[in-house]
Amino acid sequence: MWALKKLNLDWGAALSQRMNEMNKCDEFHLKSYESSALYKEMMKKYHDQKIKKHEFASSDQVLLFNSRLRLFHGKLKSKWNGPFTITQMFPHGVVELENKKGTKFKVNGHRIKIYLGQFESVNEVIKGGVVIKSK
Repeated sequence: MWALKKLNLDWGAALSQRMNEMNKCDEFHLKSYESSALYKEMMKKYHDQKIKKHEFASSDQVLLFNSRLRLFHGKLKSKWNGPFTITQMFPHGVVELENKKGTKFKVNGHRIKIYLGQFESVNEVIKGGVVIKSK
């Protein structure tokens, strides 16, 4: 107490300065919260744009993702099996598939993707200046 009297501090000025510092700290916290909320909103919008829409119709050709654990899997071995044909669509993303043998089974719609098919090789034969393409 004697040290404060010796320094001749003004209690009212010290109190108002301390309150101003606390208010500035609160404002800083609010601004950081708002900026983080804006950042999260922008990142969610960006990631939502990158999500591919999975819209399938019956009789589409699709590939099925094989998620089973493999002990001896090869590096270049594809994890996609197929092609399969969609026979029926159910609510909540369930899809019924049919393989080449005619066996039907149900899978989650998140495990399939559209089968684009293999590109067939095209042989070009030039006869008399005319290009003939055969598949």
